[in-house]
Amino acid sequence: MSSEHVLTCVAWPYANGPRHIGHVAGFGVPSDVFARYQRMAGKQVLMVSGTDEHGTPIQVQADKEGVTPRELADRNSLVIAKDLQQLGLSYDLFTRTTTKNHYATTQAIFLQLLKNGYVFPQTQLGAISPSTGRTLPDRYIEGTCPICSYPAARGDQCDNCGNQLDPVDLIDPVSRINGETPVFVETEHYFLDLPAFAEVLATWLRKQDHWRPNVQKFSLNLLDDLKPRAITRDLEWGVPVPLDGWSDRPDKKIYVWFDAVIGYLSASIEWAKRTGDPDAWRPFWNDPETRAYYFMGKDNIVFHSEIWPAMLMGYSGIGAKGGEPGLFGELNRPYEVVSSEFLTMEGRKFSSSRNVVIYVGDMLSRYDADALRYYLAVAGPENQDTDFTWSEFVRRNNDELVAGWGNLVNRTVSMTAKNVGAIPAPGALTDADQALLAQSKAAFATVGDLLARSRQKAAIGEAMNVVAAANKYLSDMAPWQLAKTDTARMESVLHVALQVVSDAKTLLTPFLPTSSSKVHALLGGEGTWAPMPELVEVDEETAVGSPSYSVLTGDYTTAVARWESTPLPVGTPVGAPTPIFTKLDPKVVDEELARLAGE
Repeated sequence: MSSEHVLTCVAWPYANGPRHIGHVAGFGVPSDVFARYQRMAGKQVLMVSGTDEHGTPIQVQADKEGVTPRELADRNSLVIAKDLQQLGLSYDLFTRTTTKNHYATTQAIFLQLLKNGYVFPQTQLGAISPSTGRTLPDRYIEGTCPICSYPAARGDQCDNCGNQLDPVDLIDPVSRINGETPVFVETEHYFLDLPAFAEVLATWLRKQDHWRPNVQKFSLNLLDDLKPRAITRDLEWGVPVPLDGWSDRPDKKIYVWFDAVIGYLSASIEWAKRTGDPDAWRPFWNDPETRAYYFMGKDNIVFHSEIWPAMLMGYSGIGAKGGEPGLFGELNRPYEVVSSEFLTMEGRKFSSSRNVVIYVGDMLSRYDADALRYYLAVAGPENQDTDFTWSEFVRRNNDELVAGWGNLVNRTVSMTAKNVGAIPAPGALTDADQALLAQSKAAFATVGDLLARSRQKAAIGEAMNVVAAANKYLSDMAPWQLAKTDTARMESVLHVALQVVSDAKTLLTPFLPTSSSKVHALLGGEGTWAPMPELVEVDEETAVGSPSYSVLTGDYTTAVARWESTPLPVGTPVGAPTPIFTKLDPKVVDEELARLAGE
């Protein structure tokens, strides 16, 4: 295994309810494809995330349901973790933001930023609900953007022009909770001094020419409007502010956006503790040669390309005010911010309240995880908004997975089992044989390069080109005819086809880990091909009183899979196959559209 470390940071799903497929299209499947490839390539990978559980939206939802915020977070965190496990997302640790470890890590970052001069107190106007007296979170206030006049800007950010906002800046602000006009009152808070990082951020961002151009350009454009950003709020549910006179106050907490991004570090520290080596996280965060990749939807770019890098710089003593690193040492900034666009559904924006939604758990209760993973890889929103349609999902499943890849596996293994019973030895290879084997072998470099750069649509396209070439080869060579006339040539053709099936299985493993493991077994392979995540209940006293909680984790070092073409051992027994994919009845489209319409 290489000594090279790769940190894979995955956006934290918010624990106010189950996640829909639009969420996992942006953060889930792309990050797992990337991490699985890097592990197969021999890198030491740490993939971390968890449920984001603080803030007023959780409080509001809990009040509606008559439960505590903790009870709501407990329930939804488990639902989300189970869905992500079923989808096969290979987290080294998927944890929560309500752990004692996370609270301590967040407070340590806050205090070092304060010590280095990048956090300061200031009085501001805060939005209060006149009917409840509670603070309204910025995202729960809508109005007209004062910069671009977009009519549905949020109190923290305008999704149209991308600028940061404060609720008091909005024209005609209203509460999204009940439609009332908020009252603004003076309140003291601590702010992150983002303007103190303008120069170092600009210098750093201009060097990130390996980023997707839209992400780099968008981030640079926002530098002109950097303003101090509040990192505490008048909240009842969140990480306590670690200062005298603040820590015991029930109405002052660290703002949820601030503690959520720190989760990448706190999860890494928790993972290290669970391995028995408390410093195991340091090579991923302190070694300047380590590359950290962050996966998210495009609505999260600003937090990962500017605000989190500014926090990391400030903690490390980098910025206009200097300073020194805290106990965690100088922390690495993102190497790449891998942002996906939005997934819509049947031409409409996902909306749980309007029932325009497909929840991950519901989807996986009816369809194979690899079928969804494949669709999101080939037709997902990698670099432009993409529409999910049931007709296209069924078409791609039936035409590409079942009739393309599945058929190649089935007919190759079936003919081998029937005519030979084991992987046959090849005779002299023809030009056609050698050309197909060369194409298959060369795909490892091509597909690997694309995966390393998170160009996953192009990568799976190249892998499926190998599948198409192998299907054409079988049709051209017609080994079923050779079985009657030239068994030696038949065995050579089957050997070549089986080798390419083995190669294609490896090329597709990051995308389709479950079905690739089945193909590995069909070819007589031993050991665990592509390990899957496990849901484990762990004991740790948490900051808000729960004695245990569930995490996703796994030992991926046991994987047999390597990113290379491995010669098949001649003589390995091969039995009759079972289908690796399920063909869907076209009636599924009408059934799902009716379900969507609530019929």
